[in-house]
Amino acid sequence: MTLDGYDFGTVRRSPVSLDDFDKLKATAGFSDADAQALKQAGDILLPEAEAMVDEWRGLIGDQEHLLHWFTTPDGKPDDAYKAAVKPRFVQWVKDLCNRPFDRAWLDYQEEVGLRHTPAKKNRTDDRHTPPLVPLRYILAFTPPILAAAHARLAKAENGAAMQAAWTKAVMLTLTLWSRPFTREGLW
Repeated sequence: MTLDGYDFGTVRRSPVSLDDFDKLKATAGFSDADAQALKQAGDILLPEAEAMVDEWRGLIGDQEHLLHWFTTPDGKPDDAYKAAVKPRFVQWVKDLCNRPFDRAWLDYQEEVGLRHTPAKKNRTDDRHTPPLVPLRYILAFTPPILAAAHARLAKAENGAAMQAAWTKAVMLTLTLWSRPFTREGLW
């Protein structure tokens, strides 16, 4: 299956070194046990990935200041843009649970971060929505992303470990997505 705009493994190299990434993982406490728990979480989350993304999109759609980043120049929701990004958001859930956190994964996180900035927003889908999703909203949206997964993992055997692994993985992702928003030397 080909997913429009999903070019994992073919994007430019992230300026974040594997050594720096290892230090970020250590800082977050992300261990081999977390990687294993994240794969286990995938058994529960992957069948629910689209429903989770729909929950998140519902929250975005209910808040005008968030929906704004998905609108046309005349202020109307850009349904084509929303339709194009949804499957990639679902794929992010799948990648977070299934892909090793290696060079290709690291490089793709840089790409996703760039796609929220004027450097690349709208280019993948040739749309004309606002050229930036401010970092403040990306970071502030963390609780709904965590809550949707945590609710699904709560009753599972090893649920607490899977919840912790999901939290660490999301935080690592958001940390990497933040890099394109910073001036050189500040990240």
